[in-house]
Amino acid sequence: MAFEVVDGPRIEARAERPSLGIRIVTPFRGMLAVRDALITELSSWLDDHHVAAGGPFFLRLHRVDMAGDMEIEVGLLDTIAPGDERVRAGSSPAGEYAVLAYRGSSMQANRMLLTWAPAQSREFAAEPQSGEWDGRFEILRTDPRVERRKTAWTTELAFLLR
Repeated sequence: MAFEVVDGPRIEARAERPSLGIRIVTPFRGMLAVRDALITELSSWLDDHHVAAGGPFFLRLHRVDMAGDMEIEVGLLDTIAPGDERVRAGSSPAGEYAVLAYRGSSMQANRMLLTWAPAQSREFAAEPQSGEWDGRFEILRTDPRVERRKTAWTTELAFLLR
């Protein structure tokens, strides 16, 4: 798969942002298909509850275990609603983030950002032993409800730094 850097990598200070999302545990294998299904489910929930999307869709990796289960959240930034037992209100934490926007291979983009930040003498807000991350986001700059071709999506990685 082709890989193109759209902008970054860079370090950017960000404010806390409200979000609305669905958090689940799923195996790493097949995770992106689960992400796509959750985007569809969340879009239907928004329509059913007459809630307007305030910002872009995201995939948040709460716990990373590429050999096992991932704890993920699929949601929308800048979207405020009461939620329910499945769709819950939350937020992205404030702080400095390592940021990289790209099209194409998510593996190459993740690898690039995961090596770039330490080369800048920065540490991620994560626990390597447990795989827990305080803020690891893949933000879809392209609305997947409008553009179905994933090869045309621009995705922004934003990883919270210590």
